[in-house]
Amino acid sequence: MFKYQILVEYVGTNFRGWQVQKKGKTIQGLIQEKISKLLKEKITLLGSGRTDTGVHAIEQSAHFECKNEIKQKGRFLKSMNHFLNKDGISILKIRRRTKSFHARFSAKIRIYKYVIINRLSGPVLDEKRGWHIMKKLDVVAMKKGAKKLLGTKDFSTFRASSCRAKSPIKTMTLVKIKSYKNKIEIEFRSRSFLQQQVRSMVGCLKYLGEKKWSLNKFESVIKSKKRVLCAPPAPPEGLYLARIIY
Repeated sequence: MFKYQILVEYVGTNFRGWQVQKKGKTIQGLIQEKISKLLKEKITLLGSGRTDTGVHAIEQSAHFECKNEIKQKGRFLKSMNHFLNKDGISILKIRRRTKSFHARFSAKIRIYKYVIINRLSGPVLDEKRGWHIMKKLDVVAMKKGAKKLLGTKDFSTFRASSCRAKSPIKTMTLVKIKSYKNKIEIEFRSRSFLQQQVRSMVGCLKYLGEKKWSLNKFESVIKSKKRVLCAPPAPPEGLYLARIIY
């Protein structure tokens, strides 16, 4: 058997998320189906992690195994993208991997980005590509909050009730906020995240930016470990899986 890794870019707007579901169109399901058809064998595609309905990817990572070697990788990419591009999916790269490689379990760092469009007018070019917030946000206050999210701690406050992770303790190695023109971009880095963690953290940072919460209130919400005290999670359309580092 031959093992291959693919890097995938996609617009998640019209999908029921990454992972195959009983009902509805998913990114994993569509790519899996097209690779199977192209290689004339049933393959199983395994991703670095799932993204929810409406979430996008700049560079999702996945792997599959097949019986025959893919010698013409350029032709493979062209054929795949011929079928997938119209659905908002693009296979960026394919590379051969060793038997020990696993898209999910070999990952050392996962990088997510969240985009806020902070202006009065609704976005047209960036529609469904960011969270439109009309009220001017205090980015300085948000940056102070971002520092409070760093390090190893119990992130139960930001954990969805349906989350299956064994432990709520995670290590945030980077939370960086940059703003330019009318956009605010927040980057998060960790080995792994809880379900809805990033969107929940963004929702709380927004409360700081709107001055609904003080920094002390923000800190007390984190320390409470109580989901009920969390701000409403940010919508999925602003979230991007940016990159997986192995």
